[in-house]
Amino acid sequence: MVFIDTHCHLDASEFDANRASVIAEATANNVQIMVIPAVHSSNFELVSQIAQQNPSCVHALGIHPMYVNQSSTEDLQVLTKLIESQIQTEHPPVAIGEIGLDFFVEGFDKAKQEFFFVEQLKLAKQFELPVILHVRKSIDDILKHLRQHRVTGGIAHAFNGSLQQAEQFIELGFKLGFGGALTYSRALKIRELVCTLPLEAIVLETDAPDIPPAWLEKSEKNSPKQVVKIAEEIALLRRIPCSQVAEITTKNSMQILPKMAKLFTRPQVLH
Repeated sequence: MVFIDTHCHLDASEFDANRASVIAEATANNVQIMVIPAVHSSNFELVSQIAQQNPSCVHALGIHPMYVNQSSTEDLQVLTKLIESQIQTEHPPVAIGEIGLDFFVEGFDKAKQEFFFVEQLKLAKQFELPVILHVRKSIDDILKHLRQHRVTGGIAHAFNGSLQQAEQFIELGFKLGFGGALTYSRALKIRELVCTLPLEAIVLETDAPDIPPAWLEKSEKNSPKQVVKIAEEIALLRRIPCSQVAEITTKNSMQILPKMAKLFTRPQVLH
């Protein structure tokens, strides 16, 4: 069985001391690919570097909605130039991300968030890249913008919306990312979604070091290797073999991130 972690922040300072061993542990546990999305222009270089130095890692470039207040239009210019410089290389960005909207935290600037989101959707269209979306408390607004600015699909990361909202994302060519949140027995809505949605709509993620799964102690750090147990949890909930979850979610990830698929040979990925 082979697994893909479609969302992990391996550039985070929490991994500075042992990043190489965290990646090695993940690959030893059959997590063959880890997708590292950027969040701000200050970490574009690091996520690019990690992907270049580690054959099991790929990266995405974008400005996270919670970093918009620290960003300017110059950062969008930096983003554009960096994508241009990397897109034809051996280590291209596989998506624009992590981008989106976040209306959870008080004091957010909705207009500025929406401006940065739309500008980055335009970049995704320009470079024919999918998007990795942050959708916290903002799903309907995000869907509205996606209808106005049609991109080549992507992933709605840490999805926790309704079945109707999920179906709208699927209609727009998106996959839905599920991770540690579904491992909590109290997360009834997410667990029901994971059982109801077609498996072909689901991709796996950890959001490491954030959103730790239920089984980790407070002293333990979330990491990409946990994606295997997340897959096992989905298998238990759906009453299907974990091998089926692994195979189909891997295919889903490859389908939605085609530049990633080109970097990895099919026989290695699916067997």
